[in-house]
Amino acid sequence: MTTCRFMQSLVKSYLDERRSAGFALKIAGDQLLAFARFADQRRHRGPITEKLIFDWVQGCATRPAAITWARRLEVLLPFAKYCLRLDGKTYVPDRSLFGRAHRRLTPHIYTEGEIRDLLVAAGQLQPAGFLRPATYQTMFGLIAATGLRISEALKLRLADLDVSGSILTIRETKFTKSRLVPLHPSVCEALSSYIAFRKSVPATPNSPLFVNDVGTQLHDRTVHSVFERLRTRLGWTARGSHPAPRIHDLRHTFICRRVLVWHKQGADIDNAMLALATYVGHAKVSDTYWYLTGVPELMALAGSRFETSSSSRRTSLHG
Repeated sequence: MTTCRFMQSLVKSYLDERRSAGFALKIAGDQLLAFARFADQRRHRGPITEKLIFDWVQGCATRPAAITWARRLEVLLPFAKYCLRLDGKTYVPDRSLFGRAHRRLTPHIYTEGEIRDLLVAAGQLQPAGFLRPATYQTMFGLIAATGLRISEALKLRLADLDVSGSILTIRETKFTKSRLVPLHPSVCEALSSYIAFRKSVPATPNSPLFVNDVGTQLHDRTVHSVFERLRTRLGWTARGSHPAPRIHDLRHTFICRRVLVWHKQGADIDNAMLALATYVGHAKVSDTYWYLTGVPELMALAGSRFETSSSSRRTSLHG
């Protein structure tokens, strides 16, 4: 019996066309291929139907949530329009069916104890004494200490790390820009120790920084799977709007802690936020400012600063 790959063939043709026009479609491409495998496993042939879309959108999510459905629908929409050109019977869903696909959800802000426990648990991964536990411990520690995106950490090459200059080069980021990330001495020390241990596998300057025991670059799905197992072992309870703490929340935590320190120090927050936006690779400083509204403690500090500023202006006016 031959394997049905009807939808996978369509998706690959669509992705080839879009990528030839300059669109990366990394995450969207992975999701579309997941949809295609779902359709092919059902041996679906012919135009995309309403039932097929709804079964995948609502049936594949491990935790049912309207925002998850909305984001899956958003990924499928341009592909469905592409298929409509090929078959007029293709069902094209309404984008707003499950509400907005992009809503700001409150992140899980890790405590210092949670981050410490994560790094200890990562260092205890099996097989003990091999590269795997050191890789995950160092990678999660680097993300927590610098606010890197997981995709940026996985793309790092050995040549991107300048320990003597305490600088990390992040190349071709989310917005196709590169940036330099200054490192704290403690981060350089941890990375140096990892590099020394990493010499157990062959490498060139262009080799990935974070690898498995045979020197192969880690896959995004593998890293998330390992993190989920560690999260379950540690018994964390989500404090944000997401069903469970995520790797990306380490980035949120880094930014929020930095802003919190600046607020308490009475720093010039506008200049500081510009610097922070550059450091973490935000395309717009407004994306960094959002963190003031994402965490209650920051909202309270922001409100306090506003009250102090308003009182000073009133005093000045009536003085």
